[in-house]
Amino acid sequence: MNLTNFRFETDADGIALATWDMPGRSMNVITAQVMAELHQIIDAVVADAAVKGCVITSGKDSFSGGADLTMLQGLGREYEKLKAKSGEEEAMRHFFEESRQLTLVFRKLETCGKPFAAAVNGLCLGGAFELSLSCHHRVLSDDEKTRVGLPEIKVGLFPGAGGTQRVPRLMQTGDALQMLFKGEQIRPLMAKTMGLVHEVAPKAEIVEKARAWIRAGGSAVAPWDAPKFKAPSGKVYSPAGMMIWPPANAIYRRETHDNYPAAKAILGAVYEGLQLPMDLALRVESRYFAKILRSKEAAAMIRTLFLSMGELNKGARRPKDVAPTSVRKVGVVGAGFMGAGVAYVSANAGMEVVLVDRSMEAAEKGKAYAHTLITGQINRGRAKTADRDALLARITASADYADLKGCDLVIEAVFEDPAVKAEVIAKVEAAIGPEVIFASNTSTLPISGLAKASSRPDQFVGIHFFSPVEKMMLVEIIKGEATGDRAIATALDYVRAIKKTPIVVNDSRGFFANRCVTAYLLEGHKMFLEGVPAAMIENAGKLAGMPVGPLSLNDEVALDLGLKIARATEAQLGPDAVDPGQKQLLVTLVETEGRLGRKNKRGFYDYPEGAPKRLWPGLKALQPKTLDPDAVDVTELKHRFLVVQALEAARTVGEGVITDPREADVGSILGFGFAPFTGGTLSYIDFMGAGEFVALARSLEAKHGARFAVPENLAAMAETGSTFYGEAAKRAA
Repeated sequence: MNLTNFRFETDADGIALATWDMPGRSMNVITAQVMAELHQIIDAVVADAAVKGCVITSGKDSFSGGADLTMLQGLGREYEKLKAKSGEEEAMRHFFEESRQLTLVFRKLETCGKPFAAAVNGLCLGGAFELSLSCHHRVLSDDEKTRVGLPEIKVGLFPGAGGTQRVPRLMQTGDALQMLFKGEQIRPLMAKTMGLVHEVAPKAEIVEKARAWIRAGGSAVAPWDAPKFKAPSGKVYSPAGMMIWPPANAIYRRETHDNYPAAKAILGAVYEGLQLPMDLALRVESRYFAKILRSKEAAAMIRTLFLSMGELNKGARRPKDVAPTSVRKVGVVGAGFMGAGVAYVSANAGMEVVLVDRSMEAAEKGKAYAHTLITGQINRGRAKTADRDALLARITASADYADLKGCDLVIEAVFEDPAVKAEVIAKVEAAIGPEVIFASNTSTLPISGLAKASSRPDQFVGIHFFSPVEKMMLVEIIKGEATGDRAIATALDYVRAIKKTPIVVNDSRGFFANRCVTAYLLEGHKMFLEGVPAAMIENAGKLAGMPVGPLSLNDEVALDLGLKIARATEAQLGPDAVDPGQKQLLVTLVETEGRLGRKNKRGFYDYPEGAPKRLWPGLKALQPKTLDPDAVDVTELKHRFLVVQALEAARTVGEGVITDPREADVGSILGFGFAPFTGGTLSYIDFMGAGEFVALARSLEAKHGARFAVPENLAAMAETGSTFYGEAAKRAA
């Protein structure tokens, strides 16, 4: 055999070992070459009568992260070329056959007549887990880092190499659907309990356990290929089946609002596949997979949530001529909710943290937040008591700025007031060394203005965390007018070290994310003042693809904070900079009704103790008028929510705040949950087409006002038929 990605050997007992170890890669991935080599391995095992079976394992710390999605993207390009050359029917036939090559090699392994066992350590996800499912026996390492799963749904796809057929034949249909819909990573013991794997053993023993199973005469027949096989939940058309499928369809619609074709394809593939023998079931799955692989939702989500996010996480926007930095000690000034969260994620990444506030009591309270968070991890079995002790030992609470000496980076997270921040900047710079980078965690205040209080503005940068810090994966790095490359590089290195995704934006009030999400909140308020029922506003937001409605989101960020920001903006930029109706609504809620949001359990919603939140009944009295719900166009409401945010994103590009469309798309999904199925704010425009989007925006402008006005850069794109990604590619060339 001519193998590059596998090592192949046979022991004295006639048991082969195929060790997957791709040269030059830190992680094994499934490529066309890997598939070709799997064919060779199967053929060699079958052809040699002395070989009793084969164990497949990995020579790396992890088994594999799955298929190379760029390979799948290439199929789409091949399809378009062949369509132009030979017509759609021939192109589709070729696309279908090529897209199911992984399915065919796995089925060949499963039916080759010799037993195969998978010995898995570390990550085994997506197509790699489908490979292990096609093996007749699976042994997992009990290592803390071992995980299995089928996460394809998170990038707009579904498990298309047998996952939708093998999983429902291993476990109850309802549980299988839940696993496929969620795409979560599963720990070893849970995988065994679910029936997905056969054994869990120490890492050093997994290969020998797999060999022992073959040596003991392990069967080369998968359960579903046995003549008397019955699915765990019985037949689809049975009393038990009818208890599963109607609720499954309802849950699908409740969770996806029909925005995710891949989720619908999972339902169809499992429903139809369970009624067929395995080979026909796999063909059904392949047809669904070929359709989904060509969908714009899959294209958008793969590009943003896999390729772009991966590139940004690897430092795509890092200044190239700055040497790597190592942030070992971080100072955090301000031990409130945000500062305490920053301290926790920094310490959790192994850094020493000095947490400073005006009093030791306030600083200790911030440290106690870290204790609460890590205790929660312990209670969920995700950390040990020793981990908590070590983490808390890395956080030093202090009321003395002098304790910041020796820090590599200092982040202030104090009240959003330029005067307060200026005072903090002066105290910090008096205590730290001349080379230390200073960062401001501000959500709206321009960095260039804050940097005027600094004696070294080139070392002053914005690091904008989102709340709650420990959960939100996005961090905005804000480049002020004087911010130097070393400050940007240090900030990026720090954000990557705490395992969050950074985007780099140029300075602007509200930067990128808050400008877009503020537009979403304003649109909800405008609808409310127009008389649209509050429940309809909230549901329309979720139907559009947002994680929560705008009124609920406003409660989360606090109504009084929104009012403070409105007043600060009005004071600095004049009355035309704020919407008078929105301001008056917030004044009424906050100052007249005393409703501050979730934090005092009274906002647009009431938050009764021990019960679900519910819209405040008094809201209707605050509406100047009310509309008949049956007369409201829900489709238009959905368009308004997405278009108003996408327009703001386009403006940030025109103003030079965003210089890379990848950052707008990744930032919009991770930062404020912009409809993930679109691929993000700019992909929403690109995949719709600038011309069609501009026409939609102008129709909304005519009806609802200037906030839907199309910026010049987008209007020009509509005339030329260009895209944000196409324009970016031209600039990079």
